[in-house]
Amino acid sequence: MQILNFKENIKFMKLRLPAQIFSGVLILISIFSLSTNSLNWGLDFTGGTLIEVGYQQPAKLDNIRKQLENASYTDAVVQNFGTSEDVLIRLAPREGVKASTLGDEVLSALRSDGDQVDMRRIEFVGPNVGDELAEQGGLAMLTALLCIMFYVAVRFEWRLALSSVIALAHDVIITLGLFSVLQLEFDLTVLAAVLAVIGYSLNDTIVVFDRIRENFLKIRKAEPEEVIDTSLTQTMSRTIITSGTTILVLVALFFKGGALIHGFATALLFGIFIGTYSSIYIASAIALMLGVKKEDLMPSEVEKEGADQDPMM
Repeated sequence: MQILNFKENIKFMKLRLPAQIFSGVLILISIFSLSTNSLNWGLDFTGGTLIEVGYQQPAKLDNIRKQLENASYTDAVVQNFGTSEDVLIRLAPREGVKASTLGDEVLSALRSDGDQVDMRRIEFVGPNVGDELAEQGGLAMLTALLCIMFYVAVRFEWRLALSSVIALAHDVIITLGLFSVLQLEFDLTVLAAVLAVIGYSLNDTIVVFDRIRENFLKIRKAEPEEVIDTSLTQTMSRTIITSGTTILVLVALFFKGGALIHGFATALLFGIFIGTYSSIYIASAIALMLGVKKEDLMPSEVEKEGADQDPMM
């Protein structure tokens, strides 16, 4: 029994051209931003020292930056971390300086005006480790896309496999573009969220493709566009409920989860929307554009042993 029951088919495919133009614009903006601004790589990838300090009163970021500049830390990145009293400081790698020594020097500089500053934590990541993580993360996404393409090709048909991988690449590029345009910090938790978005989007696409295959065999006289609209309408109840419950959890994480997982929640929240959208207007629309039809999805007949022999023999 469906909680949301649509009595008439929703004409999704009538809007496929405007949707694809919209997606094309988003992809161009994302690629342009990634090529010019790149990503705001977190400490996990760039290497360096991360220092979290706490003030007794709301911190004045401009004063903190001036204090660090006076102490020769001109490359310091200063930002609030969760509350106005908590401050996160990122420093580029410095050869021959221990993290503990660096932390003491930074703390002394911040206390130069008589402010009471407490050290919360200090972390150090080497640049070689950061480069390795960036390379391995990119390989992980590429491997996931190739494995998914093989799986869908075996389970369904090459047109559906190609359209599903294009939809996944669409989701990844636009999600990365969001972080590039807004210059949100991209760390390992965000990379994990991007991989989770790939899995979520694929699951949504597989559900839709399963229904498309079933309806191509059931509705024999319908046109492919009508079959796809029917399939999308039939799965819309499941899509709304699944996405809605997931979004409720992510909204709670976004507002209450703290700064450490803020990027993770942001990537997943955006990924849920873009993944649901791409299952309809990218994966299904491209499959239709590639000319998928009933004959492509019919199971191949298995020739029985002895079928060519004379029954009288």
